[in-house]
Amino acid sequence: MRLNASVPAPARRGTVTLVAAVLLLVGGLLLALPERAGAAADPLISRGKPATASSSETSALGPQNAFDGDPATRWASVEGKDPQWIRVDLGANADVTRVSVTWEAAYAKAYRVEISADGTTWTRLADETAGNGGTDDWPGLAGKGRYLRVYGTARGTSYGYSLHEVEVYGSIDGGTPPTGAFSVVAAGDIAAQCTASDSSCAHPKTAALARRLDPKFYLTMGDNQYDDARISDYKAYYDKTWGTFKDKTHPVPGNHETYDPAGSLSGYKSYFGSIAYPQGKSYYSFDEGNWHFIALDSNSFDQSAQIDWLKADLAKNGKQCIAAYWHHPLYSSGGHGNDPVSKPVWNILYAAKADLVLNGHDHHYERFAPQDPNGKATADGITEIVGGMGGAEPYPIENVQPNSQKRISGQYGVLKLDFTDSGYSWTYVGTDGKAKDTSPKYTCH
Repeated sequence: MRLNASVPAPARRGTVTLVAAVLLLVGGLLLALPERAGAAADPLISRGKPATASSSETSALGPQNAFDGDPATRWASVEGKDPQWIRVDLGANADVTRVSVTWEAAYAKAYRVEISADGTTWTRLADETAGNGGTDDWPGLAGKGRYLRVYGTARGTSYGYSLHEVEVYGSIDGGTPPTGAFSVVAAGDIAAQCTASDSSCAHPKTAALARRLDPKFYLTMGDNQYDDARISDYKAYYDKTWGTFKDKTHPVPGNHETYDPAGSLSGYKSYFGSIAYPQGKSYYSFDEGNWHFIALDSNSFDQSAQIDWLKADLAKNGKQCIAAYWHHPLYSSGGHGNDPVSKPVWNILYAAKADLVLNGHDHHYERFAPQDPNGKATADGITEIVGGMGGAEPYPIENVQPNSQKRISGQYGVLKLDFTDSGYSWTYVGTDGKAKDTSPKYTCH
C-alpha cells in the first residue's frame, strides 16, 4: 500500500462493508501518524550508504544526495530518457519492511521499488502506475537483499527523474543493526597545492564526499599535505577541505611530512597538535566499539621505541578486533611497489591476530586477500587496503602482486569502512558518489 503525502491514493473499486471500511480508516490513520504502532521496529538503514544511478544530470546532482538525509539536496537523472534508476548498497543482506520516496518536481508517473541480493537479479517490492509526485510511503514490505533500487519507467514531466530522498527501513542481516556498529571514512595522499577554484583539484571533492558520508570519525594514511607539508601549506590547502572535520580525524604522517624545511613533521605537528600526538608520540592507539585502532608512523619503523611501544600496546589490548594504519604499504601493485620497512610490524600484528591494515603512499586503490607477512594467502591473515586516492595525482598500476584482488587507478575517492562488534567490510566510493568496489564481509580473528 502506498501512502502519498500530497494526494490520497485512489480508492479501490468494489463493495466494502461498514465494518471493513471502519477498519481500513483506522488502519490508514495509524499508518499516517508519525508515531504509528510498530514504527520503532523499522530503523532507517540506508542513510549515508553508497549509491549509484543510471545517470546524473550534473556532478552536483549525484545519487548520494538521495541518501544524505538533507531535504535540500537531490539526485536528478538526465532529461528526457526512460528508463532511469537509482540504487543503494545497504552493505549487507537486509530485511526491508518500508521504503519512503520523496520526489522533486520532476517525478515518476510509473516506477518500481526492487530489491536484489547480488545487484543483478531483482525482485519487485512495490509498483506505482499512477504517480503524482510528493512523498510515496510503502509500508508493510517483505523483501530481503543487499541492494535496493527505484526504477523509473515513465516520467511525469518532460524533464528527467529527481528525488530529494529515498529512505529504506528494516534490519540488517535479519536483525537490528549490530551492537557497536559504526562507520569510518579513510584516505591517504590528500591535499595537493590547489583549491576548489581549480576544476582539476581533487581534494575538495574527496573532502565533500567524506563529509556527506558522515562517519563516526576519519582516518588519514599520510602525505596529508603536499609537497613539503609546511604549516603554511596545511593552512592554505588541507585546512580548507579535509581540515573542516579535523576534530573528528585520527591522522598519521607520510614521507612528505618529513620534508618540511622547519624540521621533520614540524608542520604536521603544528597543524594537528594533540590530535596527532594524543599520547605524546607520532604513533598512538584508541578504541571504538569492539575495535582497537593503532596509528603508526612508518617513517620511524626502524626505531626500537615505536616497535617496543607497539608490542606493549597489543599486550594491553582487550578488544576482539584490531585495525592498524600507516603510510608505507608492505604490498602494493603501484609505482612505489612493496616496501619491506613494514615487514617487522606485520610480523607483530600477525602474531596478535590483527585483522586489517590501511596504507597510502601509492596513489591508487587496491585490496588484497588475507595474507601472512610473507605474502601467503591464508584465512587467518591480515587484509590490506591501499587507499592513496585522496587527492594527489594518481599513479598507474605497474606490477600486480600476488593476492591482489582489485585495483583502481585514476578515479579519486575514499574508503567507507563499516565495523561491527565482530567484523568489517568496506566500499571504495568515487567522488561521483558511486561505489567503485565493495569488499567481502570479514569476521574478526
